[in-house]
Amino acid sequence: MSINGERLKRHLEELAEIGKIGETGVCRLAHSKEDRKAVEVVKGWMEEAGLTTKIDGFGNLIGRIEGSQPEKPILILGSHIDSQPYGGRFDGTAGALGAIEVVHSMKENGITPQRTIEVICFSDEEGCRFNKGIFGVRGLAGMLEEGELDRKDKQGVTRREALKEFGVEPDLSQSPVYQKGDIAAFLELHIEQGPVLEQKKKPVGIVSGISGPIWLTVTLEGFAGHAGSVPMPMRQDALLGASDIIRKFDDLVKKEGTETTVGTVGSMQVFPNSRNIIAEKVEFTVDLRDIDLKARTRLEEKMYNIIEESAAEYKLKYEIKEDTRSEPRYCADWIKDIMKEEDGKLGLDSPTLMSGPFHDALIMSYISDYGMIFVRCEKGISHNPLEFAEMEDIEKGVQLLYRTAVRISQA
Repeated sequence: MSINGERLKRHLEELAEIGKIGETGVCRLAHSKEDRKAVEVVKGWMEEAGLTTKIDGFGNLIGRIEGSQPEKPILILGSHIDSQPYGGRFDGTAGALGAIEVVHSMKENGITPQRTIEVICFSDEEGCRFNKGIFGVRGLAGMLEEGELDRKDKQGVTRREALKEFGVEPDLSQSPVYQKGDIAAFLELHIEQGPVLEQKKKPVGIVSGISGPIWLTVTLEGFAGHAGSVPMPMRQDALLGASDIIRKFDDLVKKEGTETTVGTVGSMQVFPNSRNIIAEKVEFTVDLRDIDLKARTRLEEKMYNIIEESAAEYKLKYEIKEDTRSEPRYCADWIKDIMKEEDGKLGLDSPTLMSGPFHDALIMSYISDYGMIFVRCEKGISHNPLEFAEMEDIEKGVQLLYRTAVRISQA
C-alpha cells in the first residue's frame, strides 16, 4: 500500500503558483483573493479524492468521507494553506495536501475506513494579517475571543470584512463545532521549520509536543518633538525606550532561557515615523515560547519588569496587550506508538523531537488526542521564499501519515 507521490508533487507545484512571489516564494494571506483561489483549487482535489466538501463560517475548507461505522469518533487530518507575506511553498501545504493524498490513496487501494474521516484546511493559521492566528481551528474548538471579527489588518480591513470578501458570511454562533469525544485523533504533517532533522540526517521525525506560545503587543507613548531642538535629557523618546526593552529581552532569553526557550520581536510600528521628529508612539510585538512552562513563566515575569523599568527610565507610558497564550501541549502516547511501529516497518528510524512553532494541532489538542509528523527542511529555513523540502522526504512523511491514518481509521 503506497501513496501516489507524483500526484502529490503535482499538487504542491500547482498550489505554489497561486500567490507566487519571485522564483520560489508565496504570499497567500488569510481571507485574501489568493487564499480564496487556492481554496477553490484544493476543494477540487478533495472532491477527486472522494470527499464531500464545504467551506464553513470561519473560512475552513472541510472534506468528509463517511466511515462504515459512522457512530465511532472521527479521524481528522489536515493543516493550512494560507501563508506569511514573505513565505515558502511547503509551510502548511505539505500537510494539507498530504492529508488529501492519504484519503485519495485509501480510495485507490480499496480501503473503506470504519471511522468517518475529515480533511481540514484550517483558516488563517499564520496570524500575520490580523495579528491573531489559528483562527479557523479555534472556531471549531470553541476558543474564539470577544472582538475576533473586529480585528483589523494594516490597511484597516476588519476580519469580518475580509471574510465577506472571501465569500463567507461569518457565523461565530457555530462555535464550537466539535466536543470532546467527537474526535478519535487528529493527525498533522508539517515541515519541521528547524534544523534538527537535517543535523540528524533523517528525513522524517515524530513530534513529542508543541511549545506554548505567548504573543503580546507592547505600546509605549512618549512625546513628539523637533529632532533638532529638544535637548537630549528632556526627551520622551518612545523608540529609544522600545530599543532598550528589545535588547534587554534578547539578553534575558539568551542568558536565562532553557535550550528550548525562544523570544522574538518581529513587528514594530513607529509614529509619526519621520526622520526629524522624536518618536512619540511605538507599538511592537513580543513572541515568547518554551516547552517548559515554569521556565516560560519565570522569563515572562522578568520581561514585565524590564518593560516597567525601561518605561520609567525614558519617561514613557506603556500598555501590554495579550494576543495569544497557550500552555505546551504533548502528543498522545498511543498515537506516537502507532507511528513508531509503522515507522519501523518503513525502515525510516525517525527520531522524536519537539516543535517550537505552534500549529493547528496545538488547538486541536484541547478537544482531541493528536499526533504530528515532521519532514526535514533545508537549513531549517521557513517563513521565507528559500524554504525547501525534498520531495522524497515529503513522500516518506506522507507515507507514514498514510499508514498511521489507516491504522486509526480501522481501529
